[in-house]
Amino acid sequence: MASALLKNASHAGVQNDLGSLMRYWRGIRGKSQLDVSMDTGISQRHISFIESGRSNPSRQALIHIAQALDIPLRERNVLLQASGYAPIYSESSLEAPEMRSLQKALSRMLHQHAPFPAIVMDRYWNVLMTNDHAPRFFNGFIDMSARAEPRNILHLIFDPDGLRPFMVNWEQTARSLIQRVHRESVGRVVDEKTGQLLRALHAYPDVKAEWVAPHPHAIAPHAPVIPLSFAKDGVVMNYFSMVATVGTPQTISAQEIRIECMFPADDDTEAKHMQILGD
Repeated sequence: MASALLKNASHAGVQNDLGSLMRYWRGIRGKSQLDVSMDTGISQRHISFIESGRSNPSRQALIHIAQALDIPLRERNVLLQASGYAPIYSESSLEAPEMRSLQKALSRMLHQHAPFPAIVMDRYWNVLMTNDHAPRFFNGFIDMSARAEPRNILHLIFDPDGLRPFMVNWEQTARSLIQRVHRESVGRVVDEKTGQLLRALHAYPDVKAEWVAPHPHAIAPHAPVIPLSFAKDGVVMNYFSMVATVGTPQTISAQEIRIECMFPADDDTEAKHMQILGD
């Protein structure tokens, strides 16, 4: 539903329907015009006039409103364009000169996480960077070179020809990942491209529509995390992941980057992992 709403909102933005965009984001955040007024210092009357098309806001006023509504940077550009302003938030590849300091920080984090797998992904779970141990780990189960690039972690786990046959309690893991996509989507909104990803995941065999909702008995009540468990040749290895994001992003690319680091979930797994992949 949110995916469809955002698609409609984006279409409205192309048509310069700023009022529809603002009402959409207020609805998503559960805020009234008065709430936005209190958060921004812009009068409720002026906000009402903007939404009705009777007043065109300044660029700075739009930025204040976007901040108050916690609109992701990519969608802030849509808001600016809807009011006739040029986009101000850039989107660059990690190889771009302006991303050099961030790329170096990511490389350092990946390297320091050895000998455990660490991956840098974009908003849509596509792999951008890894440490040396991530492909070594996954190649222990499947031939990663046979997977088309950019490799997508979710497709890798959901695909019956991917990691899925090697995952213990795959259904529980897949269900938790579907929920993560909704929970961790940028700005807590499922945009159209994320919606396409979710539809592709639901197209795999045995993926159920009801997995969007949490299962109350999916895990032991005192377990701190849902483990990712892999089994091969009678050996089971249990992991969990921790996710990091850029603290103060000023570009779309920086805001949408996530670093996922895998850790052994128990001492036996750590010992086995060190035996297989430890340097």
